[in-house]
Amino acid sequence: MTRRSLLAATAGAVAARMLLPDGTLALLSGPPRPTVWQRALGRLPAAGARIELRRSADLVGVEWRAPTAAGVWLRFRGPDGGWSRWASAGEHGHGPDWPSRGGSSVGDPVWTGGATAVEVRASRPLSGARLHLVDVSGGVGARRAATPSAPARAAALAMATPILAAGPGQPPIVARRAWAQGMAPPRVSPEYGAVRMAFVHHTESPNGYAPAEVPAMLRAIYAYHRFARGWNDIGYNFVVDRFGRIFEARAGGIDEPVVGAQAGGYNLASTGVAILGSFMETPISASARDALERLLAWKLSLHGLPATGRVTVRVNAAGASFSKFPADAHVSLARISGHRDADSTDCPGNALYGELPAIRGRVRRLAGRPTRATLALLPAAAPAAGGPGAPVAAAGERTLAGTLELLDGTPVAGAPIAVQARSVSARGEVVNERTIAASRTDPLGRWSLALSLVASRAGTWLRVLSAGTSGACVSEPLHVPGTVLVSPPPAPGAPAPTPEAVPPPAT
Repeated sequence: MTRRSLLAATAGAVAARMLLPDGTLALLSGPPRPTVWQRALGRLPAAGARIELRRSADLVGVEWRAPTAAGVWLRFRGPDGGWSRWASAGEHGHGPDWPSRGGSSVGDPVWTGGATAVEVRASRPLSGARLHLVDVSGGVGARRAATPSAPARAAALAMATPILAAGPGQPPIVARRAWAQGMAPPRVSPEYGAVRMAFVHHTESPNGYAPAEVPAMLRAIYAYHRFARGWNDIGYNFVVDRFGRIFEARAGGIDEPVVGAQAGGYNLASTGVAILGSFMETPISASARDALERLLAWKLSLHGLPATGRVTVRVNAAGASFSKFPADAHVSLARISGHRDADSTDCPGNALYGELPAIRGRVRRLAGRPTRATLALLPAAAPAAGGPGAPVAAAGERTLAGTLELLDGTPVAGAPIAVQARSVSARGEVVNERTIAASRTDPLGRWSLALSLVASRAGTWLRVLSAGTSGACVSEPLHVPGTVLVSPPPAPGAPAPTPEAVPPPAT
């Protein structure tokens, strides 16, 4: 490049900057940090009110003190000056399994892409009403900031790992870091429970968004959940957009049983998938439905679950305020349920809810024949029996044992087994499963491994991963009270030990 061409390029860049809207140039190099603020409304009549905004808001939600049982709706004036349709902005049963703060009701947010005014109305007069507003575009308006180059960047979003070929195979899942862009740190490290079922949600946002808006939408939902609702992270485990892209949402690992804040009272036993949009009257797109089915077939198969049938789960007392059932009730739910099946909500919308029976059937066909893995820690001399949840002994010599079988109980023989220890850093944004030992199942689908436990305060989380020809699956996680050492420890460079198979129980 000559000095003259460099000067010409510099002049062109300056001229281009002068032609761009304020703030847009900064967006090309990276998104601005989300900004969350409030606008007090006081007593809001049922007929509602119009609120002119002093600055553009990309997402809006409503909080109120009383009455608890009230329907709330809002619409907004967008950057083009037109008004949106009314959207439900009330409470929809999303929530964590701990008591809500301060007794206030905090509704679900509505994506605007850059609102300049908001109208709010309710089924009853509201006291203590306020708006929560989120800006993720530096005041430009996220829809306006979706520049012509943004779709190309969106198409190149990084994919999440690991890749585990469960069920029909793992669908492409956009990594959390691709949309978070370092602007969405969780408050604390994630909790882990068990995946026994899946909930389907919608986000009650307008459906006409562009592909380049979606990362900003996820950052805005994160900011609302994290700061307006006081949750630890975005509530959903996964999000699917109308273009069929699947996004890793809550941090903690796509292959892990991460506890979300997506179905109050049931988060410890479920995973949650939200379709980005509103589906009370409008069906989801064919691309979104295909992605949802492939994601559910993979996730349920990975955790050794069928797509059809029912499961009984207990309502967590701490999140029972969201539930249709009382605290500690044992509730029978479909393996793939709509959010309204468990909580007091119309989510995932009438149209999407009506599609769930057909979705379950297609997920079952996609899943094929999943396998189920179990894991237990036993005293060294004890027979191998039991499964996840078996009593955990104190530190010392122990036997780690488990089984691998098809869902109908047929044992899977000769399958490779990896015992993995979990480590978590960056508050769940980095999760690693390190293989500490390996084995193979015997003709009865069983295996065992001698190990030693060295006492430690934190203990170790273990799981079993099988990635054989029957498809990948993981066991429920098992917490052991110590640091795990394979016994005897392998010599440097030696292959992993091959333990004896578990003997059959006495008859």
